[in-house]
Amino acid sequence: MSPRPATRAPLRRAEIVIDLAAIRHNVSRLREYLRTPIMTVVKADGYGHGLVEAARAAREGGADWLGVASADEALALRAAGDQGRLLAWLIMPSEPVEDLVAADIDVTAYTVTDLEKFAAAGDALGRTPRVQLKVDTGLSRGGAAFADWSNLVALARILEAEGALRVTGIWSHFASGEDPADPASALQEKVFAEAVTIAEQAGLRPEVRHLANSAGALLRPSARLDLVRVGVATYGIDPAPGVDGSPWAELGLVPAMTVRAELALVKRIDAGAGVSYNHTWVAEEPTTVGLIPVGYAEGIQRRAGNRASVWVGGVQRPVRGTVCMDQIMVDLGDDTSIEPGAEVVLWGTGADGEPTAQDWAEASETIAYEIVTRIGGRMKRRYVDSEQEGDQ
Repeated sequence: MSPRPATRAPLRRAEIVIDLAAIRHNVSRLREYLRTPIMTVVKADGYGHGLVEAARAAREGGADWLGVASADEALALRAAGDQGRLLAWLIMPSEPVEDLVAADIDVTAYTVTDLEKFAAAGDALGRTPRVQLKVDTGLSRGGAAFADWSNLVALARILEAEGALRVTGIWSHFASGEDPADPASALQEKVFAEAVTIAEQAGLRPEVRHLANSAGALLRPSARLDLVRVGVATYGIDPAPGVDGSPWAELGLVPAMTVRAELALVKRIDAGAGVSYNHTWVAEEPTTVGLIPVGYAEGIQRRAGNRASVWVGGVQRPVRGTVCMDQIMVDLGDDTSIEPGAEVVLWGTGADGEPTAQDWAEASETIAYEIVTRIGGRMKRRYVDSEQEGDQ
């Protein structure tokens, strides 16, 4: 499985090609391997792959739940026709929640104020909100502080007994799930278990307990519990690259994103010629350079200049000079067969030797999450299905 059918389509100036078959395959394979219900996380526009499209492919692959950060994302999925279980976890204090409750979306409470707000919305609508409680087990980000947890679950139980809401889940999030050697994860599991016990002692019986993200799900079987939240792995990106003992290689997941462009210009330059702003690269000998019409306005990392490579003419070619707002230069050497209009693959599956999002992450000193979620700008997104060998 790969997005190769996309590269045979008519070349466009620059585009992001998403293989929906890869997303379906990845969700199905993860569910099979983990043997745990899956929440596919599609926040941030499906990690740059398209919110609605990624969600549909995930459902087709067997996703039991979808997860998003914002109210807008959750409501967009409902408007697009998704009626399955759906959790939103970053609802602003200023945001009304009646639409979320009316749309049967599970919402996350961090505080007593959140619970009161959700209960009031349910009362106004004559509906019972579905609420999940998040506890901070050590990330020091979203979620109730452990010191406040008893008060939160006590009120949740009172409101549940009154029929004002229903607690459907308890959850938290790892701080360093991608690092098995970090003792923080074991401690977080311990704290989470204590939080669940406190909730159960208060009389709560949630449907699901969930703690593991992609890395946690793959590397810590003890953290799989009732549900795992799988984000970046859904899109074929290793959440813990290089970690010994990771099952990544045996999973056979496929990167769903290929970024490609048309080569805008090819020209010869002399030895001593400086390339791009500030001449951060100077040709030591005569060479041929090509111009690719994307830059940091499209989300290409400026730091990748002189460090990343692209795929042109069946070979990886190094980026030369500073990444500009809307163009980058690439060294074609003495290859005279490459002409303007040739296809450039910035990153793809890696199956043929082309760079991957992980390669670009390493060149940019960041993580692949940032590479795929930042890409966009003036680029067009196109969807293909390599199992059906056709565009959508």
